[in-house]
Amino acid sequence: MSENKTKLLYLSDSGLSKTGFGRASRAILSFLYSTGKYEIVQYCCGYSWSHPDLKALPWKAYGTLPDFQEELNEVNKDPNKARLANYGDYNLNKIIEQEKPDHFLMAQDIWGIDFACNRPWFNKINTILWTTLDSRPILPSALEAAKKSKHFWVWSGFAERDMHKLGQKHVKTVHGPIEHSKFLKLSTPQKDKLRLINNIKGDDFIIGFVFRNQLRKSVPNLIEGFTHWKKKYKINNAKLLLHTHWAENPAKSWDIPRLMKEYGLETKDVLTTYVCKKCNNYEVRPYTGQDIDCRYCKSKKCQTTTNTKTGVTEEQLNEVYNLMDVYCHPITSGGQEMPIQEAKFCELITLVTNYSCGEDMCEEEAHSLPLEWFKNTEVSTNFEKASTDPKSIAKQLNKVYGMTAEKRKEWGGKAREWVKKHYALENVGKEIDEYLGKLPTVDREDLSIFDSKLSKKNPDAKIDNKVYDREFIIELYKKILLADADDNDPGFKHWMSQFTKGVTREKVEQYFRDTARKDNESIKPKTLEDELDSEGKDGRILYVMPKSIGDVFLSTALFKSLKEQYPDCNLYVATEKQNKSVLSGNPYIHKVLEYKKEMDSQLHLEGQGDHKGFFKCAFLPYLATQRIYTKHHKNDNIAFELNYEN
Repeated sequence: MSENKTKLLYLSDSGLSKTGFGRASRAILSFLYSTGKYEIVQYCCGYSWSHPDLKALPWKAYGTLPDFQEELNEVNKDPNKARLANYGDYNLNKIIEQEKPDHFLMAQDIWGIDFACNRPWFNKINTILWTTLDSRPILPSALEAAKKSKHFWVWSGFAERDMHKLGQKHVKTVHGPIEHSKFLKLSTPQKDKLRLINNIKGDDFIIGFVFRNQLRKSVPNLIEGFTHWKKKYKINNAKLLLHTHWAENPAKSWDIPRLMKEYGLETKDVLTTYVCKKCNNYEVRPYTGQDIDCRYCKSKKCQTTTNTKTGVTEEQLNEVYNLMDVYCHPITSGGQEMPIQEAKFCELITLVTNYSCGEDMCEEEAHSLPLEWFKNTEVSTNFEKASTDPKSIAKQLNKVYGMTAEKRKEWGGKAREWVKKHYALENVGKEIDEYLGKLPTVDREDLSIFDSKLSKKNPDAKIDNKVYDREFIIELYKKILLADADDNDPGFKHWMSQFTKGVTREKVEQYFRDTARKDNESIKPKTLEDELDSEGKDGRILYVMPKSIGDVFLSTALFKSLKEQYPDCNLYVATEKQNKSVLSGNPYIHKVLEYKKEMDSQLHLEGQGDHKGFFKCAFLPYLATQRIYTKHHKNDNIAFELNYEN
């Protein structure tokens, strides 16, 4: 690494992913990379550690998941462990110890980053949590993470305001950046041409909505409001343009054809975007099902509604926005909702639910038309969600419909100026660059900074309940969490305030004990790589014999021969824990390892493709003697064979 560059580790979706987090990754890392100040390493959610696609990125990148299927299968046995591994938990300590970053920026939903808060290195390096919070009350895990973090960013002013009310004054808003160079208002001739290509009449009034087909996107409210508006004001030239996938997971998305039928909309009233899987051309037209014929390349059953796998380019998406006359974005809640900002860059008037991140969009200078809503309490979470009022949608649609062309142009231009100031990549990028520039770098020679070893907490510690509240809280920290706390500690202040609200000591004590148990469960056993010394792959050989104690004892007769054949290599021997005593003091063994299931794969141990492996040679005789019957050998000239009957 150049001595003049700061090392930044960035955890999020890959810049190759067609998600909001992925697009933000691509934008902000490209900006920081262009400054020449940073050595960037990206830690990409959902990719394997050495995935070949990550080599296409201009900076170093690793995936969050293990490379080998055997290891991944072991992770997937536990659904919660698999979910956390996808977000980055599994290889987190590995990448911190390997890369030794100055700054670690984690951009993800709070449940995709809060597992880092209890790592020993968390506040020794500049760890920044950058998360989307979209509902009241603030998620308890987010509040706890904010208390532990020195650097906590949110994507909307809505979340910052609520965090400040809860005493977390260090929380700040950093918006997700928009690469706006590709989103702009096209000329009238260009728009007319696009409408002609897509068989849309010049006087049709198009109301657009760009969204992932999720239940928090209020499609029924939009359709009801659109229908109500058309009937009340006798509008005949209006159409909805729903740029989304109509065949998402049925349990987690809207059945749009059913909603159209329920509200009496005809097929011609609702348009959508189709993309060809073969030629990548798109067209906007009424929905007639999935897998239809492409009018461009004439391929059969290859067009599908736009989705995260088969989607439009940003240039094509800009054309879709330019087919619209107004943009409407009704939601129950949202972290930022990038399509709203993209629509503003295209100088469209936007109608936005005035809740959650929508509050930012409905500031007076943003030149949106706010949509009113009713409070809806979500089952199980008790989150406050918005149910957008369909009558408000109808009212605001009619307001835009009645505007003169000059008025729409004026509003659209001012909306673009506002969104550029607050969301444009060059401005958000500059803000992040300046923030990082004020943080100290770390001393990479001090390896203790990146040490991932956690001390186990003591959830069963005895606590003296006869002391005053102050001493009681300090004792909980000291004896259960093995941490120091005093009157100035935010956590101490929080728990003292809970007593004034009537929370009992029993509940507070139970919380500390539960936290200690949770922290202990998060301490992962050492990986194979952690247990190896520093001689390098070519300086090691491995002999694996998991069981039984008799087989392990017989194996010792082979070790002298192995050392003679590989005199420059240290011999590692792996066996189950109860058999280790048999190998104690053996002069030919460099180190005894505890057997792990991943050792069943010779390719994992010696390397394959991009995976370098750990040993020059790995010997797995137990596969032939304990797993598979191979006693039929007659004339083979083999180096060794354990000759016994099971």
